[in-house]
Amino acid sequence: MPIEKVNTVPHLPPLRDHPYTTGAWTPVFDEYNADDGLEVIGEIPTDIDGVYVRNSENPAFGSIGLYHPFDGDGMIHIMAFRDGKASYRNRFVRTKGLMAEIEAGRPLWAGIAGNPADSTRPGWGAHERIKDASSTDVVVHAGQILSTFYQCGEGYRLDPYTLDQFGTEGWVPIDGISAHPKVDEATGELLFFNYSTHAPYMHYGVVGPDNRLKHYIPVELPGPRLPHDMAFTKNYSIIADLPLFWDPKVLAMGRHAARFYPDIPTRFAIIPRYGSPNEIRWFEADPTYVLHWMNAWEEGDEIVLDGYFQEDPAPRPLQNKYNDPQLGQLMAYLDEASFKPKLHRWRFNLKTGETKESHLDDRLLEFGSFNQQYAGQKTRYLYSTYTEPGWFLFNGLVKHDFETGKSQKLDLGEGRYGSETPFAPRIGAKDEDDGYLVSFVIDMKENRSECVLIDAKDIEAGPVCRIILPHRISSGTHATWADGPTIRAAQAA
Repeated sequence: MPIEKVNTVPHLPPLRDHPYTTGAWTPVFDEYNADDGLEVIGEIPTDIDGVYVRNSENPAFGSIGLYHPFDGDGMIHIMAFRDGKASYRNRFVRTKGLMAEIEAGRPLWAGIAGNPADSTRPGWGAHERIKDASSTDVVVHAGQILSTFYQCGEGYRLDPYTLDQFGTEGWVPIDGISAHPKVDEATGELLFFNYSTHAPYMHYGVVGPDNRLKHYIPVELPGPRLPHDMAFTKNYSIIADLPLFWDPKVLAMGRHAARFYPDIPTRFAIIPRYGSPNEIRWFEADPTYVLHWMNAWEEGDEIVLDGYFQEDPAPRPLQNKYNDPQLGQLMAYLDEASFKPKLHRWRFNLKTGETKESHLDDRLLEFGSFNQQYAGQKTRYLYSTYTEPGWFLFNGLVKHDFETGKSQKLDLGEGRYGSETPFAPRIGAKDEDDGYLVSFVIDMKENRSECVLIDAKDIEAGPVCRIILPHRISSGTHATWADGPTIRAAQAA
């Protein structure tokens, strides 16, 4: 099938005076199928089989009041590889909220940065003040895509090759699932947590490879919290209680204003994978906020965890060309030069209860990835993104080799911005970094987007091939890689 535009979703024109609805963040509304006819610069390798899946915040109608990029409607983009060929598709996630706004022809909800009293429709579950846009992360579990939302949501399922849609996930509890559930490729299990404004304020669960809820327990917290991510080892799950959360006094008045409390330590819950509440071990560490954890593993009596420690979780508003303090505050919380995330390592001693921690790199880095076949066990390599100051766009990659202490850096070039860049193992891979890094790149100079494959062993060499997309897509945040044989086996089961 040649390149085919299959649909244009109803929408309003994007805002012209907002940093995250213009430039590389300009939303798109056309949906494409492209199984043939894509321009390829270089040659697509024959030793890669799977699907690169990327979610994006792509607003069809925006939001009532101040628009935040995390309010944008979920749009899934996929590039599937097999036998030296590649195919592309993109679709809006048909959430309940998007479908209601299409019917109304206007926004119905205030956004994350807006006043919830302005919403004209109730949301869903634990966070009913806002729309569940399902636009944050994406994983592939039990043979299907699961898209998720920033502040817990229902989770939406799609086919990873066709993007056919199956609606909300049936096992999701009333308090939803957090933005970043984790798939353990060794067991096929999906691990998740959620949080809410009512006691016990957090839960943790495990879903089996058969996509059935196997385990679900309360994790008691002192009050409402805003954790974003989790990690796991072979035997344990790790969830954080971070000292950046809604101001309790303001929350009691029905408003949501996040504050950082530097006198409160960061706490980590270490939970046996199928553990009970009384088996949770708590560890304290330096106060910070962490958006994203990387790998974790067990090493003797210790659990080791890597992530991105924010040195200033509550930055001052940025000066901006719009002379808008609200936009300046929003931009500061999306700017790595403002909140200063550093690659960091925590060590939790299960025997003594002691925590040790230190930076692994003093550069500003975030949105990392590693070989998911090694998730839960000790890894040697990590691939992080970096951004230019004042903006929420990925300018390049840094590869860390923790064994040698060396790193490599790839700059994507002026006016070129990448996506989160997962690792895709080669067919028959012989070691941990034997594979490719996969990303969608927005090229503002050429006014187009492309999918790039980068040799993970030598990222400084740049892409081994570039596949030109039918349109310039909007920037976004999270992406994943899913192994083709694993998807096909799960779908055949």
